[in-house]
Amino acid sequence: MAKQIFVTGGVTSSLGKGIIAASLAKLLQARGLKVTIQKFDPYINVDPGTLNPYEHGECFVTEDGAETDLDLGHYERFLNIHTSQLNNVTTGRIYQTVINKERAGDFLGKTVQVVPHITDEIKHRMLLLGKTNQFDIVITEIGGTVGDIESLPFIEAVRQLQWELPDEDVLVIHLTLIPYLKAAKELKTKPTQHSVKMMSENGVHPDILVCRTEEVLGNDIKNKIALFCNVKPEAVIEALDASTIYEVPLLMLREKLDVITLKKLGIKEYAEPNLDNWKIFLDKLKYPKAKITIGLIGKYIELQDAYKSILESFIHAGAINEVKVQVIDIHSEFINEQTVAEKLKGLDGLLVAPGFGNRGIDGKIIAVQYARENNLPFFGICLGMQMAVIEFARNVLHIADAHSVEMNANTTNPVINMMEEQKKIKLMGGTMRLGSYPCEIEEGSLANRIYGTTLISERHRHRYEFNNAYLVQFENAGMIASGTNPETGLVEIMEIPDHPFFIGVQYHPELKSTVESPAPLFVHFIAAAKKYNESRSK
Repeated sequence: MAKQIFVTGGVTSSLGKGIIAASLAKLLQARGLKVTIQKFDPYINVDPGTLNPYEHGECFVTEDGAETDLDLGHYERFLNIHTSQLNNVTTGRIYQTVINKERAGDFLGKTVQVVPHITDEIKHRMLLLGKTNQFDIVITEIGGTVGDIESLPFIEAVRQLQWELPDEDVLVIHLTLIPYLKAAKELKTKPTQHSVKMMSENGVHPDILVCRTEEVLGNDIKNKIALFCNVKPEAVIEALDASTIYEVPLLMLREKLDVITLKKLGIKEYAEPNLDNWKIFLDKLKYPKAKITIGLIGKYIELQDAYKSILESFIHAGAINEVKVQVIDIHSEFINEQTVAEKLKGLDGLLVAPGFGNRGIDGKIIAVQYARENNLPFFGICLGMQMAVIEFARNVLHIADAHSVEMNANTTNPVINMMEEQKKIKLMGGTMRLGSYPCEIEEGSLANRIYGTTLISERHRHRYEFNNAYLVQFENAGMIASGTNPETGLVEIMEIPDHPFFIGVQYHPELKSTVESPAPLFVHFIAAAKKYNESRSK
């Protein structure tokens, strides 16, 4: 069975457990080990699929259609692997499973309790990936902060596994904060001491401490932390703030986080880490040759995590094109016919982001019209593609009331509609097209040039589709369906061949973009924006 590493957090949330876990996984992978990461979230929701983006950031979708925590996006981007529904478990899913078993009589009339029934289910889920014989090491990130009431069953499950499994098969890494008090000009270790003490009171003692800090710790501070937290000095890892999350693996390499991890797990045979491609990517990221500006039009721009995968895809594509991509957030609610030119002035490209609901729709349609009429490179994702369809129908086909049934259920021209079989489903999420689906691409199209093939597979998360009853009208007027689902005929890609770069896709290409395999659509969109910028400069 695979060895288990558990990553917990203390003192405060948002310290970056996901990035530390992904960075360690990257280093172990670079040494030739087979590694995967899973996330256990303490909230009661069964999955993040029904959560407002303002609540929890974006909902990341896996190949098999699981709606998961956004940290799984970090795991995939760092490791260049696919995760699945097994990689994300919530308290809601744990309790749902246990209650279903109780209703089915599986517990033979016993009183169902947090210990052992909930903790047994948590342990079962924690060990599942390790039993597949696909991995040498499974890293489990425990969401929340030690001391949270909802995290207690997960910490208890880790305690039990530490007791049940051999010492060399279980490792606990605790991420904590060493705050710097400017007034005193001192780093303070007391919050970390209290966090480790709280962990120990719950029966779990960390093997390694990763300390987030704004200032260099120094040996004196490390020795003090080691003494009062009862770990070896070499097990106190400094995690300085980095200019980009993609620097963190190299910082952890310098601190020898991977070496001490392998030592504590009793793994003696491993190769030197091969991070050549990672370093090339970082070099291009840190030293771009040009700068372009992309407008991101959305309705959740107040929270950067709501569009996390899109922003990371811009970083990947920018590095490939050796440009710095400056993203300007533009709230669609503040765009109208009077303000659109001013709002979009100076942009080299426009991306209309995904979303749900009616708020800000008119602004998105007006922005698409501006991009289409002014030859500004345009890229629409999911709802962004649908807005491009509605705009084209209204302003080129002159169908004045063209709309999506999501926003206007009574429109007489539903250019965006719901499939008949979806209309009978009532549960939220049940009407979604989720996960990876194939797409056939028309030869000679922009999409064909971008992907270099006629058959692709991309991930979806939506419930409304292009209405094929209008397809002939669209194509006769100059907007073509260059990509369709080969099984259902559903439109996946719409583009305007006469435009320098105008493409909208029903799927989410940002979900598959990684450091080593940037999403082709983003790479070519940034290349088009770079060309547009150069032409403007001339």
